[in-house]
This record gives sequence, C-alpha cells and structure tokens, in this order.
Amino acid sequence: MKSRVAVVGSGGLGGPVLLLLARMGIGYLVVVDPDRFDETNLNRQALSSVPDLGQPKCEVAARVLGNVNPGVDVQVHQDRMDGTNAEALLAGSNVIVDALDNVPDRFSIQAVARSLKIPLVHGAVAGFEGQLMTIFPEDKGFSLLYGTENVERNREKSPEALLGVPAVTPSLVATLQAMEVIKILLNRGRPFRNAMVHVDMESGEMNRFSFE
Repeated sequence: MKSRVAVVGSGGLGGPVLLLLARMGIGYLVVVDPDRFDETNLNRQALSSVPDLGQPKCEVAARVLGNVNPGVDVQVHQDRMDGTNAEALLAGSNVIVDALDNVPDRFSIQAVARSLKIPLVHGAVAGFEGQLMTIFPEDKGFSLLYGTENVERNREKSPEALLGVPAVTPSLVATLQAMEVIKILLNRGRPFRNAMVHVDMESGEMNRFSFE
C-alpha cells in the first residue's frame, strides 16, 4: 500500500500491468502516456474500448483503475517523456515499468532510472513471443539486449511492426512484469536480473538466458 510504481506507457503492456498492480493493492500508481486510444488498439490493449476512442490513455487508465480499486492514488501525466521532464515524472517511485514500444525510448528511460537509482522492469512483445528483464541501476541493462543505443533502427521493420501483437502475448508478458514488481517491492523471490526471459507461446516454451 505504501509503494509507488511508475508505468511508462498504458497500452498493450502497460494496461494489464496497471490493472494487475491495482488489484494487488499498490498504493500509488504513476501513469505516463501522451497518446489517445484509436481503433487499432482494440485488439490488444486492455484499457481500450469503443466508448473511449479518442480519449487520452492515461485519463482512461485513472478512471478504470479507480473503479477497480478506489484505494489506489493514480497520478496521470499525458506527456511524452524526454530529457527535460523524465526525472520530475518518475522521482519518488520504488519501481519503474517499461511498457514502451521502441528501443530508443527504452534507453532513455533506463538512463533516468539509473540517475534516480530506481529498478526498471522491462518487457517487449512481437507476434506470439515476448521478453522480460529486470534492470537495477548498477546493471548493464539494455546494452546486453540491444547493443549500443546509437544504432539506427527502422521502426517500420521492427518485430512488432512485422509480426503484429496478438492480445494473448502482452497479457502474459505484463503478468510477468507485474510479478517482477512484486518481487522487488516485497524483497522476495528471484528477479530476472542480468538475465532475459524469452517466451514463445506457439511452442509453449519459456527460457531464461543468463548474462552473468
């Protein structure tokens, strides 16, 4: 109840993460998302619905979460996070959840998490596959997964763009992310630190790749 978790992105991954954390009883949730819902979100984003098309995602999140658990204090920021506002938006959080959809923004949020000394829970999905990693401030983090952040990347040829995101995939990966948050807050279990968990829902396999 006394914990504060910031979720950056309230779409495919962020939506179910927020719902799970609210039901688990996290006392303070910070939602950062500049976007509005549109029809393309309906197939996979848990907080989207036809009546809310065109509405800011973070404001819809606050309303839905309030109906799920009125005891949760939800702070919303309809802002795109950048170098000028990131620390102000995320400061005071116990954990940050990466629910973004592109690699450059992930490196940016990792830099902020390191500066603030806050653990970061990463998730990514494409097709029926997903990945998960928990990054503490002193860890190498995304360089283990993506190499350098300066590599040019074409978003139109990203795995998400080429394979799509069926609804079942973010639901599973978001559940794993929410569990990582719980592990960190309660200091129990073994977070996936310096390791990537890869799930392939078509083959029914989940594999842990250690970088230690």
